[in-house]
Parts: sequence; C-alpha cells; structure tokens
Amino acid sequence: MNHRNQYEKAKDFYQLHQQPTSFVLPNAWDAVSAKVFEESGFEAIGTTSAGIAASLGYDDGQNIPFEEMTTAIKNIATSVDIPVSADIEAGYGETISEIVDKMKKVTATGVVAINIEDGTGNSNQTLYDISFQQEKIAAIKELSDSHKESSLFINARTDTYWLNIGNPSEQFEETVKRIKSFVKAGADCIFVPGLNNREIIKNLRNEIACPINLLASPETPSLTELSRIGVERLSCGSGPFRSSVTLLKAISEEIINQQSFHRMTDGVLPYGEVTKLMGGNSNG
Repeated sequence: MNHRNQYEKAKDFYQLHQQPTSFVLPNAWDAVSAKVFEESGFEAIGTTSAGIAASLGYDDGQNIPFEEMTTAIKNIATSVDIPVSADIEAGYGETISEIVDKMKKVTATGVVAINIEDGTGNSNQTLYDISFQQEKIAAIKELSDSHKESSLFINARTDTYWLNIGNPSEQFEETVKRIKSFVKAGADCIFVPGLNNREIIKNLRNEIACPINLLASPETPSLTELSRIGVERLSCGSGPFRSSVTLLKAISEEIINQQSFHRMTDGVLPYGEVTKLMGGNSNG
C-alpha cells in the first residue's frame, strides 16, 4: 500500500466538507473496527471516546487516562490509510496550556482532525463559558497553524441540544451564539449532537456559513434530506460500538438460554478474512 502522509490526509479531509452532498463519518474504537470501515469504502473515520473508554474499562467523559486514549487513537490512525478525526472530548486539561500540550500529543498520533466539546460533565455548570471555549479553540488553531504538515481540522461541538438546555427558543439562540463564537475563534466545522428537528436544522443552516456536523440517530433526517438542507457531515458516534455490544449480548443470551450458537456462527466473517483484514496470514 502506498501510504499517504498526514498533510495529504488533512487536505482530503477538508475537501470532504466541501462536497454538495452529506458524507457519513463512522466512528471506530480500535484498529479492527477502523479497518472494517476503511475496507467498506468510507473515505474517512472518526474515533468514539465512549467506545474507546468502554472497551478499555472506563466510563465516558474523560475518565480514561489520557495516555491510554492517545494510544488507542494512534492504533486506529496507523491502521488505516484514510484520514482520522479524534474525539478528544473537552481537551483533557483544566488550563489552556495543559490542553495545548495534550493536543501536541494528539497530533503526533497521526490524526488530521479533532472534536472539541463545550460540555463540562459537571451538573453545576453543564457548559464551559463561551470565552474559555473560544480561548481553547484559538490556542489549538494557533498550534495547528504552526505545524502546516500536521494541521488539525477543528470540529467544535456544542452540547446545547445534547443536554437539552433551556426552552426551544433559548436553545437555538444559545447554540447560534456559541457556534458563531467558536467559528470566529478558528473552528472549521461545528457539531451539534442531539439536533434532529428538520426546521431547526434549516434555520441553523441559514444562520451560519461553516460546515455543519450532526449525529446519526433514529430521528435524524435521511442523507438525501440532509444534503438538500446543506448539512455537510453526519457522524455515527458510539452507535456502531453499541450495536456490536448489543450483538455480543444477544449471542450470550442465545448460548445461555437456548443452548445454540446461530447468532455467533451464521454469516460471520471467516477467521482467515479477519486475519487478512489486519494484514496477517490465515494459517492460524
């Protein structure tokens, strides 16, 4: 395989957000899930902080040690030859300097983009102040601009809809205010998980010019409709990971309760195919 460098992948990732149709970004939690997405034809992948954390025995929300998170991200980024965007939650730091130091290490994993969110995980103050989040984004942007060969595409996430903050009118106004401030600070794209209402999505599109990223859910409009509205990107989030866990649970229940193995054996990839997927031989 002719591996592309980080700069080339960064250019490709940026271009995905300039297309006339919405693209889907699946989210991997380990090397094999990343390889499956790549082999299936996706042009880029993201990581899922929830999936990575759970697979290593931690709760989501920056409870996994940063070193373990970056090791998992590096395993994903180096296992594929397509752009990878890392979910780095709120930045794994209390101060701007701490966050910038962490982002240097994230960049070194080989990823070309990040998600940075304004949710605090603290019920007493659910969202970071806009000014602090602006500082955070601006500092990451400055770091990115200083390393042209490994620049980071910044996807700024606001949790106004995810956490269902305020009444509908307040929610939209706060979302727009936050988004515009994040873009001004240097964000390349904005991520609004939890937003599924078609009319509100249209109103948001009319308010901002930068790329919009939404999170796939049962209530999400179709890709055709999102493309028509002008939404550039749809992320899968922890959905694929949770779907895999659901299947594992169903396999376990079938074995325990029915003494059968159909869910585990019917239509599954042969051992050799999985080994080949990861670049090994199939003699085991």
